[in-house]
Amino acid sequence: MAKKSIIVSSLFPWLVSMVAMVAYAEDPYLFFTWNVTYGTLSPLGVPEQVILINNQFPGPNLNTTTNNNIVINVFNNLDEPLLFTWSGVQHRKNSWQDGTPGTMCPIPAGKNFTYHFQVKDQIGTFYYWPSTGFQKASGGFGGLRVNSRLLIPVPFDTPEDDFTVLIGDWYSKSHATLRKQLDSGKSLGKPDGVLMNGKQGKVGDEKEAPLFTMKPGKTYRFRICNVGMRNSLNFRIQGHSMKLVEIEGSHTQQAIYDSLDIHLGQCYSVLVTADKEPKDYYMVASSRFTKYHLQATGKIRYENGKGPASNQLPEAPAGWAWSLNQFRTLRWNLTASAARPNPQGSYLYGKINITRTIKLANTANTVNGKLRYAINGQSHIDPETPLKLAEYYNVANKVFNYDTVKDEPPADIETTDKVTVAPIVLNATYRNFVEIIFENHEKGVQSWHLDGYSFFPVAIEVGTWTPERRKNYNLLDAVSRYSIQVYPKSWAAVLLTFDNAGMWNIRSESLERYYLGQQLYVSVASPGRSQRDEYSMPDFVLPCGIVKDMPKPPPYST
Repeated sequence: MAKKSIIVSSLFPWLVSMVAMVAYAEDPYLFFTWNVTYGTLSPLGVPEQVILINNQFPGPNLNTTTNNNIVINVFNNLDEPLLFTWSGVQHRKNSWQDGTPGTMCPIPAGKNFTYHFQVKDQIGTFYYWPSTGFQKASGGFGGLRVNSRLLIPVPFDTPEDDFTVLIGDWYSKSHATLRKQLDSGKSLGKPDGVLMNGKQGKVGDEKEAPLFTMKPGKTYRFRICNVGMRNSLNFRIQGHSMKLVEIEGSHTQQAIYDSLDIHLGQCYSVLVTADKEPKDYYMVASSRFTKYHLQATGKIRYENGKGPASNQLPEAPAGWAWSLNQFRTLRWNLTASAARPNPQGSYLYGKINITRTIKLANTANTVNGKLRYAINGQSHIDPETPLKLAEYYNVANKVFNYDTVKDEPPADIETTDKVTVAPIVLNATYRNFVEIIFENHEKGVQSWHLDGYSFFPVAIEVGTWTPERRKNYNLLDAVSRYSIQVYPKSWAAVLLTFDNAGMWNIRSESLERYYLGQQLYVSVASPGRSQRDEYSMPDFVLPCGIVKDMPKPPPYST
């Protein structure tokens, strides 16, 4: 992996247009080269095909700092198209680099493409993953951290070291085999196991190498992300408590936890002090809200410690009421310094007038005898032409229709099996302050993600949402983040300002549901097609679909 920082004046000519688009002269550049290939590993003890980045599984950590400009040259040596998306990176004014099928053309097999984006006004714990063809089921994911600049104080002392822990459930079949099963109309069912940094772990194996080593008396930061496909997981460390300090780009009020429920797509950052007997200890990640039990373990070793880890693992809590109560303890640290792109007054988000309420209800349905997942009675499919390109080239009417999903789900949403399969794009007014209600009428926990933004999750409650429920909202210190879980037969409410022009994906973090249609896009257009609000399409963007041979439209006004 090549990495290098340079000043703007020495950039190659092919970078000049990108520099004008995303950077100031004082913001450094980080350069990476990724070689994406297949390989054979045995994460669950059985050889299987995985996706490697620079021969690594999981992929390399991207270690960045606020306002860094990231340049990643991706060589696709797979036998199918490839895209990477960057969960949590907001790509201010730049959905051109978001890496979803609705915003970008995939990298063809055997070709390369260079991503250019800036982690503008952000800090925190995120991750990346391949967003096409169910490829995440074979790997290609990795950690992405954005450190605070040295001049910006953080609300805790600098830890001795900073560790990334990627947990997630796993199938022992290749993504191509799993994709074929979904295409035939069948659900994947129970995963085969859980992985922690690509390994399942084996309790009692004293020869197993530790994932991390800690010095006695020192404090360490653990960044934990659930990069799995189906299940919420509970994370805990044998004999150690965890001080929560950050969730998905926001510093939190610092509470102590023995374990944390981390739902699909979510990232938490904790401090752990090595203040116990110097020996080995297990980290544990296990499935939640399921009739089956799956787990992964990974060792922590004290430097110069003596003695193996105990085979007696700490147990996870039971039931989702405990999880809901834990959510209600999460609070934003309003006094911490940090980079943030919040609009004026967003600290007082509880006093901003709501201009639009959007209710999104998820369902499982069948279409022509095959399983599909839907939002408000419609199941999304990705057209050959990315939605953003169709919009920019003024041929959206040939690719999709706006607002086919309404702001209210159909009255018979729980009983009907009538579902339309088509691209879903909602029109949103730039800078409007909106309320999104995620309604879960099903028996399983849902997890939702929004690209391009962070939002304020102000409530999760059981039952049916009504306007009267607003009196229960946390209108002071909800943690600004990009994901939210919704418990069975429950709803969740989030508030945000649509102040980031572009085309942005709202999706289920369940990979099966995402692949089979539980997602949509929100088009937030610049009223004046102005580069003040959104960057014009960069010259290096790959064209495809019906716009491939069309002349490029004139850029937005400056």
